[in-house]
Amino acid sequence: MSLKKSMLVLGDVLAIAVVTVIGFATHGEADVSFLPRMLAAFVPLTVAWFLLAPWFGLFQAQVVSNPKQLWRPVLAALFSAPLAAILRGLWLNAPIIPIFAVVLASTAAFGMLLWRGAYALFVRDRR
Repeated sequence: MSLKKSMLVLGDVLAIAVVTVIGFATHGEADVSFLPRMLAAFVPLTVAWFLLAPWFGLFQAQVVSNPKQLWRPVLAALFSAPLAAILRGLWLNAPIIPIFAVVLASTAAFGMLLWRGAYALFVRDRR
């Protein structure tokens, strides 16, 4: 795996982690005792993201370096979150809550927009 792709993957994982922690913090659930619940949101979203991101070209150099292509990670996040909510529900044998999927989609899309936008500007300036 190239350094740029490794950086993208690591950044994606960190962006998902930050979105997850912020989501729990907004509910006053950010201490270590909530780590299992955080993982129950983080792992499905990460799996869903990496299943769908390649379909949106999110590891192709010409896509990730072009700020005009930032609609792609946003759209990928909007599709990944409902899949993550389904995976989470199946994993926990729990109901799939639509509002959770909507909030997860919007926050994941925003987080990916920020991260992938910063990455695109960084890479563009390096060319």
